[in-house]
Amino acid sequence: MVEGKLALQAVLLSPYPLASVLVLRRRLVVLDEVCLPAGVPVYVVDEDVMAATAGFDVHRGLLSVARRLPPVVPGELLATLKAQLLVVVEGVNDQENLGAIFRNAAAFGAGAVLLDPTCADPLYRRSVRVSLGLVLRVPFARLEPWPAALELVSHYGFVPVALTPSPTAETIEAVSDDLRGQRVALVAGAEGPGLSPRVLSLCRQARVPMAPGVDSLNVATATAVALHRFAVLS
Repeated sequence: MVEGKLALQAVLLSPYPLASVLVLRRRLVVLDEVCLPAGVPVYVVDEDVMAATAGFDVHRGLLSVARRLPPVVPGELLATLKAQLLVVVEGVNDQENLGAIFRNAAAFGAGAVLLDPTCADPLYRRSVRVSLGLVLRVPFARLEPWPAALELVSHYGFVPVALTPSPTAETIEAVSDDLRGQRVALVAGAEGPGLSPRVLSLCRQARVPMAPGVDSLNVATATAVALHRFAVLS
């Protein structure tokens, strides 16, 4: 389920087939700015029908449905990936945080996002909305069994770097300087528990320095800071 014009445009630039569009009569002009494929049904409705159909009020007067694609095999994705950066996520089940991580990944040139089995569905409507539809354009796959499958990342030439607020971790500046020119997989965990001990043991650990009295950043914010740091040097 895709909400709003920007996310609809993202669908049209993605491999996901657009199935249909539901639009408020007063917002129909928005479709003049979007080049819909021939044959896609467009249903024009008034507010009462939209409210009864959607059941929520954050759709910006435009809802679209896209068809899912078959799951991507992680090894096949990594084998063809050209990017120097990717993101690995463990235990993030907040749909808005996950959508923001995908948006950050797209902004800083990460080639893919790999998810552990417990992460939320990135194609849930809130994730799609928060990412501005970019979850539809950044390839993703599930790493299973977890965390053993994390070794695939190293097998395909990426250095796994765990983001952690631990004071014993190296600073993100030191790690990025040391790994200049290398392929890097930034590994982020859920807020609260963070990354599991096993995952931390499989990664080089890096922290974002913060002012005294602040113990951590939002996971999407931390991921953005780290992606920017490595993308600048890539």
